[in-house]
Amino acid sequence: MKRNSFFYGYYIIVACAGIQAIGVGTYVAFGVFFKPLLEEFTWSRGILSGAHSLAFLIAGGLGILVGRLVDRFGPRFLMTVAGLFFGSSLLLFSTIHAPWQLYLFYSLFFGMGLSAVDVIALNTTARWFVRRRGVMTGIVKMGTGFGQMLIPFLANVLIAGLGWRQAYAIIGGVGMMLLVLIAQVLRHDPFRMGLFPDNSRAETSGSGFREREIPLWKVMSGRAFWMIFFANLSACFCLMSIMVHIVPHAIDMGISPHASAMILSTIGGASILGRFSIGSAIDRIGNRRSMILCFILLILMLLWLQLSDELWMFYLFAVIYGFAHGGLFTVISPIVAEYFGIRSHGLLFGVAVFAGTVGGFIGPIFAGSLFDITGSYRIAFWGYVIVAIIGLGLIFSLRPYALGRSHREDKEGAGD
Repeated sequence: MKRNSFFYGYYIIVACAGIQAIGVGTYVAFGVFFKPLLEEFTWSRGILSGAHSLAFLIAGGLGILVGRLVDRFGPRFLMTVAGLFFGSSLLLFSTIHAPWQLYLFYSLFFGMGLSAVDVIALNTTARWFVRRRGVMTGIVKMGTGFGQMLIPFLANVLIAGLGWRQAYAIIGGVGMMLLVLIAQVLRHDPFRMGLFPDNSRAETSGSGFREREIPLWKVMSGRAFWMIFFANLSACFCLMSIMVHIVPHAIDMGISPHASAMILSTIGGASILGRFSIGSAIDRIGNRRSMILCFILLILMLLWLQLSDELWMFYLFAVIYGFAHGGLFTVISPIVAEYFGIRSHGLLFGVAVFAGTVGGFIGPIFAGSLFDITGSYRIAFWGYVIVAIIGLGLIFSLRPYALGRSHREDKEGAGD
């Protein structure tokens, strides 16, 4: 095996960050389209929230299949196909006139494209880096933050100038072209290119993960994986709901549409710092402690949101919540690899992502439906506080991972 002066893994990181920026940034930009869609079609918030949430659920369900296929066949072809679904779905969405088209083009087709965004980007990152997995995952997830900051802003500008239909057509066409091009950079793992993870001179860290690989049946039958599963479900129940409803909530509180869109962009910007900081913290204090910190910040900000009725209060919320948001999405892939190894990481991470999509599916509908009934988000926000506390409790209960354990102890500990 060879060691190059410039490691191809860095190209992988840039490509995966681009996938995250385009995919997740476009998904969260739906919040900017929320009001224009309500105004044109007079549909309920529950209908719109349901379509957005169903796309997330479909993405998560298919993510399990994508994870299994990536483990076996690699990311390049799968990401190319996903990019075609991603872009064409938005081009079709720009032509809708009925709710069934909303659910077909956005929920189903867009969900199919979205299914590869997290699983392929983070699985590929985990295969190329071991010792620096946390910080590299953080850098990749910074792409998400840039996308969350940039694409909603661009969407708002396009909507103001051209209308929501042209805005979605432009975002879909450009997004499809970029994702297909980026996919051609991806490679399954460094070994197939004559390289080692982290550009090491010898297969040190890479073999370590393979030696302590835990049988899939043991992972799925143990408590540790399901604690992570339900913790991610509870996190995304809150996180995805905020991303859908924070803009209409701010507008309802008297904030202008432009300033409300900037709140969403501020969350994206703050999440960049959260993704990098938590990614770096993972390599120093571990995944479990990093996740606990993020849950605590999330709970505090959900309580603060109950009091927020002025623009500065929303911006303060956006900064601290954005940090926690970015951190929680960064920590999932590394914690799965840390506890259960890398050989079946695509499948296991796909299952963990599915847990998040279940939460992300239920949460926005929960808020939208309660708003339709009560005319306020207050009860929904209190519900998020309770769910976040449950997630924090699950991670507190998770047995800390000990780096110095033997292969046999690793297997036993993960199954506890």
